[in-house]
Order: sequence, then structure tokens, then C-alpha cells
Amino acid sequence: MAPGSNPRGLDLFNALGHPMRRQILREMLDTSGEVSPRELSARLSQQLSALSYHVRVLAECRAVELVRTEQIRGSTQHFYRAVVKANWAITALEAGEEPPSRGRSRGEEKG
Repeated sequence: MAPGSNPRGLDLFNALGHPMRRQILREMLDTSGEVSPRELSARLSQQLSALSYHVRVLAECRAVELVRTEQIRGSTQHFYRAVVKANWAITALEAGEEPPSRGRSRGEEKG
């Protein structure tokens, strides 16, 4: 396998298609230090297993990197930091979660 290649073919553009991954990266960029999935799950009110999966996906596309591991109460806790370098991705993350909806949603009455 070539250096820098991504075995599952994940790229940052596709990874950021998931709202939880965007939320994770925003939180990590705001923290601007290392953070563990356990800490993120508490901050974002998400299940640890789901959040850990999404952090691993972000690591595979090199949006975050593993900084260190630590043994805590018999398990290994991983600590990551955001390393997003693509200007378009940072701009998109800073712009906000979702654009405002256009028009009224179904069932909404004129008011």
C-alpha cells in the first residue's frame, strides 16, 4: 500500500456528509487541543460507541489524528486532535450546521 493512501477510499468530503462528524470536528476545532471520544460523547450528548465510530472515520480520512493513548480503569482511552488542513472544509465547518430551510414544511399553516 502506498504511503498516505486510504484503504477504504474515504475522503474528507464524503466523511463530512454526516452531521455527527461535522459536529465532532466543530467541537474539536473549538477545543483546539486533544480530546477523547468519551469527553466528546459527554459534551455532545451522544452514545460513546457511535461517537467513537465517527471519530475513527474522521481519523481514516486524516481530519483528526491520534495523539496518545492512556490506560484508564482497565481500558484504553484514545486522545485525538483535529488536523483539518483543507480550507474549504474549515470554511464549511465555520459556516454552520445546515442552511435554513426554504419555504414551509409540509403541514405548516400560513400564519
